[in-house]
This record gives sequence, C-alpha cells and structure tokens, in this order.
Amino acid sequence: MTDDDTVRAAGCVLWRPSPDAGELEICLVHRPKYDDWSHPKGKLKHAEEPLAAALREVEEETGFRCVPGARLPSTRYSVDGHPKQVSYWAAEATDGGFTPNSEVDRIAWLAPDAARTRLTQPRDRDLLDALLSALHLA
Repeated sequence: MTDDDTVRAAGCVLWRPSPDAGELEICLVHRPKYDDWSHPKGKLKHAEEPLAAALREVEEETGFRCVPGARLPSTRYSVDGHPKQVSYWAAEATDGGFTPNSEVDRIAWLAPDAARTRLTQPRDRDLLDALLSALHLA
C-alpha cells in the first residue's frame, strides 16, 4: 500500500474558557453513525490544506468559529482496512452556536477530566493531553 492510499483528514481540539467559572472547557462531538464522542474532524477536500480543513470541519460540526493555536500530534489508524492520518491543532472557540445535524447530533463542553472520561478512543485522550501541555496546563 502506498502513501497515496492514505485517507487524509484534519481536526481541532476545540477549547474555551468556561462562561461561568472561566476554567477550561473542551468541546466534544457525538456522531450518531458511530455512537462515539470525539474531537471535531473530517476529510480534506481536493487540494485543501489541512489547517483550512480543520477549521472548516470545526465550524461544520460544532457551529463555532475558532482561532487555531499550536499544532498537535497527528494520529494514524486504519478504517475499513484503509490507513487514515488526521492532522490536529489546538483551537480556541470564538463565536457561534451548535445546530444538530445528521453527522453530529450533540456536542458537549466539558472540563478536561470529564472530557477524558467521555472520549471513546484512547488516541483522542492523548490529544487532550497534548492540548493541556500546549496550553501549559499539564
């Protein structure tokens, strides 16, 4: 299998200061197709740059615009026998609002410990740790 067979995607670990306490909150998305909780992400469109795709996917899935920050580790895994690579960035939510859709039916803004518990995949917990480190909170 060549590198050209790799499905390319991008996403963000989306965060904001809590509107109430000012503490950090992480946005997770629930995808009914997979019944999982994860960080917002999606496939790159033809000739799309990964960061542009990450920002687009965040807005499409969460309804929030964001400001990208530190580059986080990429993840690699297999989906239906095909390699997938997802590039990630830390991103601070600025404005917007969630509207449920067929791809994402719910979002949750959670404290880091609660987000860690809710995340379905261990690789997404690693990304949460990378965000906390990038924000100098770990």
